[in-house]
Formats: sequence, C-alpha cells, structure tokens
Amino acid sequence: MPSFSLSRIAVEWAILAALAGSPTLAAAQQAAPPNFSGPGVAWIAVGGGAGGFAPIPGAVPPLSDDPLHPYVPNNNREGRQPTDRIADLSNPNLKPWAREIMKKDIDEVLAGKMAFTPRSSCFPTGVPSFMAYGGGAFATSFLQTPKEVWIIFWGEQEVRRIYLDVPHTAKPKPSWYGESVGHYEGDTLLIDTIGQNAKTFVDPYRTPHSEKLHVVERWRMLDGGQALEVAVTVDDPDTYYQPWSGVRRYRRVHQDYVERACAENNQQLVNYHIPVAEKPDF
Repeated sequence: MPSFSLSRIAVEWAILAALAGSPTLAAAQQAAPPNFSGPGVAWIAVGGGAGGFAPIPGAVPPLSDDPLHPYVPNNNREGRQPTDRIADLSNPNLKPWAREIMKKDIDEVLAGKMAFTPRSSCFPTGVPSFMAYGGGAFATSFLQTPKEVWIIFWGEQEVRRIYLDVPHTAKPKPSWYGESVGHYEGDTLLIDTIGQNAKTFVDPYRTPHSEKLHVVERWRMLDGGQALEVAVTVDDPDTYYQPWSGVRRYRRVHQDYVERACAENNQQLVNYHIPVAEKPDF
C-alpha cells in the first residue's frame, strides 16, 4: 500500500489550501458549483444503517443486516452490548463465491473472532467503503481545484484524488483506491472509479469484490448547503448479478482540519497486523 507521512500530507494540504485562496482559482470555483470546501468546512457522516448506505427507492438495494444478528454500535444510548456487522446472506444479488467467503467469515465472527475493520486496523478502505464506514467524530473534507478534487477522511489520513474533465486511462494498474475521474453536472460532482485492486471490501459487511469493480458517485448539497449527499452505484459483474445503488448523507460542521495518526499511534482495538509498505505500489 502507499505510505504517506503526516508531514507530507500536511505540506500538500497547505499547498492546495493556498491555491484555493488565489483569485484565479476562486473565480473558477464560483463558476463551477457546487463548492464543498472552504475554511473550517467539514462534513460528518450520518445515518446509512449498518451497511453504510441507505437504499434508493426503485433501485437494487445494498446488503442489509441479518435479522437474527442486528448491528449494535458502540456507545449506543440503550447501553446494549455492541456487535459486529453481520450481513443478510439471503440477498439474491450476491454471487455464490462471495457468499461462501462471507459465510466463513461470519461463522468465525459469531464464534468469537474479532471482525476485521480496515479503519481500525490502519488499512485503506477503497471505494465505496470510503463513504460506507461510519465517520464518528472524524470528519471528511474536500479540496477543489480546476483540475483535481481531493476528498480527505480525517481519521486515518485517507486521501482520494479525483482528476477532473479527463478520461480514464486504457488499462489503469490496480490500486487501493483505483483511478477516479470526475466532472461537474450542474450542482452535482460526478465521480467514476475503476482500477481498484481486490484487497478491500465493498462495505462494512466485509463483502469482497473483483478487480472489475466500477463505482459511480454523485455528490450534491442539500438543505441550503447544510447537508451533503452521495448516491453511489456499484457494479461488479463477478460479485453481483445486478448493479446496486445506495445513498449516504453528511452534515456540515465548522471545524479546522485535524491530523490523526493511525499506524504510528494506533488507539483502536486491533488484532490484525498494522500494514507496512515493503515496496511502493507504483
């Protein structure tokens, strides 16, 4: 996996923040809404259910909880014992190989094994899991320039780079976040991602995928700019019989960007090895 030092990310953030304040870039941003970024602007994920994404009426839905094993989050108000996310494997959209892998994993988790969670184990989440895993107290920020959009999750310093108004390369080398290109359609930022490796999960249910995974995101603001919504369509013909769609919402918060180390100072409950980059991906 790529290795990004905190100092490098801080420097890159400062450079793009300085660029965002330039008169030329500011004019370009005003001419190309929407504007998800700005001083002290961040977004906290809300809702979405255990699988991260809520279903969209009329579309094939994402996976959902097993009714026999409903998800109970940490710090729930009822004081119930937290549980891991267990998927309903009766969903007819899953292909047999993925169901078999998930069934083995679920049996081990129900027998006492701790469920693997990428963000608690300092692993990249990939797409669409980047949005699916709950943000909790950690926000997501955007940096928008005429040629790129960066989406940064504060918790583990995850950085996605979306290249604007360019086509996909013919054969992108598979990577943790794949190749994301995008463009604006009125008040919506559309992002198209291909070229991901098969080392990540599709969702918090730990659903595997193939390198054919193709994700389309549509980001737009609601409620007078106080809410942000992303609608995703996930297509992987090796894993699902049909593409499925879901939606996740965020609320605007006024916070300055805060760096939090993961691998260098992990404070989560982890029983997996923290990833180490023995060689660069590229």
